[in-house]
Amino acid sequence: MSLGHMKRSIRKTNPDKERARQEKYYTASQWSLMWRKLIKHRLALISFIILAILYTGAIFAGFLAPYGLGDFSGSYSNAPPSKIRFVHEGEFIGPFVYPYEIAYDEFWTKVFVENTETPYPIRFFVKGSPYKILGLIESNVHLFGVDNSNLQPGKDDVRVMLFGADQLGRDLFSRILIGSQVSLTVPLLGTAISFVLAVIIGGISGYYGGIVDTVIQRIIEVLSSFPTLPLWMALSAAIPPGISVTQVFIAITIIMSLLSWPRLARTVRSRFLSLREEDFVLAARLAGVSDFKIIIKHLVPGFMSYLIVNLTLGIPNMILGETAMSFLGLGMRAPATSWGVLLQETQSVSNIANHPWKLIPVLFVGISVLAFNFLGDGLRDAADPYK
Repeated sequence: MSLGHMKRSIRKTNPDKERARQEKYYTASQWSLMWRKLIKHRLALISFIILAILYTGAIFAGFLAPYGLGDFSGSYSNAPPSKIRFVHEGEFIGPFVYPYEIAYDEFWTKVFVENTETPYPIRFFVKGSPYKILGLIESNVHLFGVDNSNLQPGKDDVRVMLFGADQLGRDLFSRILIGSQVSLTVPLLGTAISFVLAVIIGGISGYYGGIVDTVIQRIIEVLSSFPTLPLWMALSAAIPPGISVTQVFIAITIIMSLLSWPRLARTVRSRFLSLREEDFVLAARLAGVSDFKIIIKHLVPGFMSYLIVNLTLGIPNMILGETAMSFLGLGMRAPATSWGVLLQETQSVSNIANHPWKLIPVLFVGISVLAFNFLGDGLRDAADPYK
C-alpha cells in the first residue's frame, strides 16, 4: 500500500471513529459520565485505592495480623517496634528479629535491648490464634510470624511487633488491623441506616409539604439543637452493661445513624420541593402511580448521585464520631478494640513522650478521613454537570 493511499485511508476512518466516540459520549448514562470524570481526578482515584487497601485489610485482618486480641506477653509491655533485619554476623539469612531483653538506664527507666546472639526467623503462613474471616471462615493461619522452634526452655516467645506493643504487651499492629473492622464498618452501616431514614423522612416532608413538613422540620430542629457530646453520653448510657461485643457493635451503629440522619433529610427535602412540581411527576400522578413509587422510582434516582456525594462526605464524620466515643469510653470497650479504644492509652502526656508509637492509630484515622474527603470531593466534581 502506498503512502498516499494510507493517508487517504486515515482521513476516511478517523472521522468515523471520532463520530462514534462522540455518539458514545452523548448517549452515555449519568453514572458512566461520572465514572469518566472521577478517574481523571487523581487525588480521588488515589484515595479510592487507599480505602480499598484499608477495607481489604479489615476483611482479612485475622490473616494479616500475626497475633489475636487475646495474645499478650508481659515481657513485651510497652515494647518499641521490632527491627526487621536480614543479615546476621555478615551472613544474609532472610528476615528475622532479635529477642528483647529488659534493662534500665541511669534514671532507672525500663529500656529494651536486643540480644544479638540468636536470630529468630520470620516465617510466612504460620499457625497461630484462631479467627474467622467475615465471621464465617475459620482458620488459624497467619501471614507471618516468628519461628520459636529454637527457643530455650522457660523463656517467653520471641515476637515481631511492627508497631510496638501496648501496656499489656499486645501487638499494636494486630490490634490496629482488627480494630479497623469496627472503626471502618460502623460508619458504613451507620451511614446506610441514616441514608434510609433521611430518604424516607426527608422525602415525605418535601413531597407532601404542609403540616407534615412543618412537624418533621420541627423534630429535626429539636434533634439538631442537642449538643453532640451529652447526646452521645445519654444514648451510650442506654446500652445495658454486660452485653456481648456484637450487641455493643449494633448499638453503636444505631446511635451513630440516629445522630446523622437529620442533616441529610433536609437535603432530600430541599430536592423534593424543587422536583415535585416537575412535569414527569404530574404525568406519573395522572397515570395513577402511587406516591411511594413516585418517590422511589422517579424522584430519588433524579439526584442519587448528589446523595452519594453527601454520603461519602458524611462518612468521615462518623469515623471521627466512633473514634471519639470509644476514646471517651462511651463506645467499644475492652476486650473489644477499635481505633478509639487504642487511643485511650494516649491520654497521658508522659505515656506519649515515652512511647510515641502508641499514636500510630491516629495516622490511620487521619488517612481514612482524608481519603473519604478527597473521594467525596472527586465525586462532587464528577457529579457536577457544568464541569
